[in-house]
Amino acid sequence: MLQDINLKKLKGLPEHTRQFGGLIAIIIIVILSFAILNAFFGQGEELVAKMKKEEERIAQEQKLSKLISTLPPGVLVPFEGTDNHRLSEEQYKAVCNATKIVSQRAVMGANLINFKAHKLYTINGNKIDETFVKWDEENSKCFAGFVLSGNNVGVNETITISGEALSFFNTGIDTRVYFIKNF
Repeated sequence: MLQDINLKKLKGLPEHTRQFGGLIAIIIIVILSFAILNAFFGQGEELVAKMKKEEERIAQEQKLSKLISTLPPGVLVPFEGTDNHRLSEEQYKAVCNATKIVSQRAVMGANLINFKAHKLYTINGNKIDETFVKWDEENSKCFAGFVLSGNNVGVNETITISGEALSFFNTGIDTRVYFIKNF
């Protein structure tokens, strides 16, 4: 009986009011559905933290890319005494942080001094397992290096060569370690 009375009152309302009421009901149902899903599957703090970290990394990379695009192409050095472009301390640190590639030239130069590394590099078919370029805050210097192994040719030996990155090569698109001082 009470239901019939309420139903007649609803039918007596104007069409636009009933449609608006239906819209409000759908919105409430959607919000409650998401609240229930959120209660079961969590709020995703880890995902938000990862996204923020990735956004910061992208912003830093864009900043470094902008700086590198202002540098002249060719060899870049952090010291005076050459015809090459001299980097300021800030530029040196930025170029070091932006550099991801250790050039073949730097590898060969570093291998000339280390006979075991040169021999392993030749045996394994010039295969480099890993390269790295890192800024050392304590010494305010850039260090670069690479890891060689003979696993692909049956030699159970791994050698890590590292040293100070004394020069970089700016291609206009990226920078590469040009010379590693490992002596």
